[in-house]
Amino acid sequence: MVSIMSKDYWSKEIEEDLILLIKDWLKQTGKTQSELCHRLNLPSARMPTLIESLKKDFSSGGIPKIANRLCEVEESWRNHEGENTKKGGELNTSGQLDLLDEICEDLSKINFNE
Repeated sequence: MVSIMSKDYWSKEIEEDLILLIKDWLKQTGKTQSELCHRLNLPSARMPTLIESLKKDFSSGGIPKIANRLCEVEESWRNHEGENTKKGGELNTSGQLDLLDEICEDLSKINFNE
């Protein structure tokens, strides 16, 4: 993950790390980018639209706000698991929880006041 993050400074490095994180997270959850964008009520399922939305969250609350928003999506997917799972595939819920634990651990190491 990003080694130096500031609550007030969006960088290309943060953007690239978020894209990688989102792609890995979606793979782990068995969800698509389109499902994520739909859950976030975005007008498009394209990555630039998603990143722009997360950038707005970042500007009003930093990485913790982005993490919280993605955790809310994760929770809503868990609550509607039977409705939107991919055909023929089962969700790896332990992998999802591991990924969220890693995100929370990474966030706990960041000093946003620097």
